[in-house]
Amino acid sequence: MVSSQRERAVKYNLGLDVLLPDLGGLIPAGGRIETGEANPSAVYYDTADRDLLRHHITLAHHTDGTDTGWHLTVPADKARTDIRTPSADRDAVPDELTTLVTGIALGEPLHRVATLSTTRRTHRLLDRDEHLLAEIADDLVHATVAGDAALVSEWREIDIMLGDEGKKPLLTTVGTRLTRAGASPSTHTSTLDHAFAGDHTPTGVDFDSPAQEALTVYLDTQVQAIVAGDVWLRRGLDPIHSTRVGIRRFRSTLRVFKKLFDAETATHLGAELSWYAGILGEVRDRQVQRTRFATAVAGLPTELVMGPVAARIETDLLAEQHRYRGHAMDALGSDRYRDLIAAVGRWRTAPPWAAAATDSAVTKATRKAGRKANKRLTAAVADPDDAALHRARKAAKRARYAAELAVPILGKKKAKKTTKKYKKIQKILGEHQDSVVAAQTLRTLGARAGATPGENGFAFGLLYALEQQAAQRARADAARLAH
Repeated sequence: MVSSQRERAVKYNLGLDVLLPDLGGLIPAGGRIETGEANPSAVYYDTADRDLLRHHITLAHHTDGTDTGWHLTVPADKARTDIRTPSADRDAVPDELTTLVTGIALGEPLHRVATLSTTRRTHRLLDRDEHLLAEIADDLVHATVAGDAALVSEWREIDIMLGDEGKKPLLTTVGTRLTRAGASPSTHTSTLDHAFAGDHTPTGVDFDSPAQEALTVYLDTQVQAIVAGDVWLRRGLDPIHSTRVGIRRFRSTLRVFKKLFDAETATHLGAELSWYAGILGEVRDRQVQRTRFATAVAGLPTELVMGPVAARIETDLLAEQHRYRGHAMDALGSDRYRDLIAAVGRWRTAPPWAAAATDSAVTKATRKAGRKANKRLTAAVADPDDAALHRARKAAKRARYAAELAVPILGKKKAKKTTKKYKKIQKILGEHQDSVVAAQTLRTLGARAGATPGENGFAFGLLYALEQQAAQRARADAARLAH
């Protein structure tokens, strides 16, 4: 039985002899602070090359008296998800968790890599109704890293985790008090990452410029979405959209800022990301169309819906969706996919730079992406070919994503204005493209219905005409934006 839990947490380092600041003023009237002590321990598993750690994922067996079992922690969406399965056996990773990390582990076996023992004092901030606002764990950590010679280290860290009723500003307030007491935000992505720091494992990145940091952090965020998507797919969940968005943003960065990266490496990775995105896209298209067509059919007058129209749409598209999801799962087990995951893992902290990533280089590339998007939009609205509008849409996406990335360089106000402009263009052109694709699908479904006894293609033809009208409206809206 696997369960998952979303967590919102921040971590600080604090000297061994420094007193924790007073927390009394952080609770509302009628609330209280509940303290406790525990001695949790954890045995961590990873590949010999520490592939999980490279992607900020941890897999461990935890024991603390109240919560004994396996935890797989996966970062995503600026938070982390803790997947848990109870088991007293700390020497054998459960098969279900091994399966979830197969892609990230690149098919390599998992070994015990570290043991962490902690002396913990907890402070639970409760409101008057006994709802948990936050839990502050004051940990003295003793770590032993496995290797030819065991590496032993000890440090103190403060982990702040919001409760279900906690608000993000509380994290900031607690962090401010800790900083005033002498604490510093942890530079490590996890406690395990800290343990490996003395083993000369890369735990951070030194940037040559704000622009290089902006590019690297942006790419790392997209890899996080791709990696989390891998785990969620293997869990049987639906991360298709978020994974594809991460891939699009990554590919866009490779294209817009191509002069900064090694051309051969970037071109190859872009092609491989496109391959995987295409596989996921087949699934996503059916998901979108099922919802779109169901809504459209429900909006038609009853007398115009001749035959089992809704059933035909749902049956055909759902069958196709399942088939293409099967193709996606097959891809996850391929050598080609494992090579892709290994490649994006290298880009997380060490993109293959070909030129200095300066503020001026990022600004210049971002502006160029905007000019290209404007030019393509102007040309597309005068071109009757639907493909021209689709190309303009992709250019608008690249301009939008470049502005998102360049916030630290352009400034929030200017970047936000640019992002808003191209997001609007992208939305309108997306509506056009959705209608074009939907019309093609309806034509196919209508042909099947028309050739099947007991069915009728009339409603499909009507829906087809409505999609064509929607495409024309979107084209007109795009023409107004181009002027």
